[in-house]
Amino acid sequence: MAVANILEIDPVHPQPRAIERALAALTGGGLVAFPTDTYYGLGCDLFDKRAIERIYLLKQLPRDHELSFICQDLAEISRYAIVDNGAYRVLRRKVPGPFTFILPATRLVPDLVLRRQKTVGIRIPDSPVALELVKRLGHPIISTSAATPDGEVLIDAKDIKERLGHGLELILDGGYRASDPSSVIDLSGPEPVVVRVGKGDVSDLLA
Repeated sequence: MAVANILEIDPVHPQPRAIERALAALTGGGLVAFPTDTYYGLGCDLFDKRAIERIYLLKQLPRDHELSFICQDLAEISRYAIVDNGAYRVLRRKVPGPFTFILPATRLVPDLVLRRQKTVGIRIPDSPVALELVKRLGHPIISTSAATPDGEVLIDAKDIKERLGHGLELILDGGYRASDPSSVIDLSGPEPVVVRVGKGDVSDLLA
């Protein structure tokens, strides 16, 4: 069984050649590991159902496990989520950053990534690599933590290759990533609700 290659990438100034390699993998239905501002992410094209199924298999996730995706900017978020004025004010303060926002979905979102309440989890990470991938692809990419089926988060590209490489096409090595999850903020109701306190300051949103 083929195992993904590791390709070094500068996490702040990503080399175009490395981005091109990752894009080729994504557009070909592949899975790519890449550095973000929190964990390493495992990503695929938002509109590639087969690739999304492969993520569920690789991490052995239950089908009700919710996958988030990365948008490149606020304009793109507004295509995939319904953003009212209150949510927009929070987003404008917090992006780009280590936050996942739960928002009501629009009809553009594939059923496979819809949450139970017809909501979606969306990120705009402070990560030049992730944002460049989304920008060049032209639409969002799925992003889930690079973790083993037993929940161990992998913070080094070599460990990702050893444990998950059999299910990936490419690993972009941006150095060690501290194992801090994103903070999760639910913006689908009348008031913001902090669902998980992780990396990133949410003190302004806590009652």
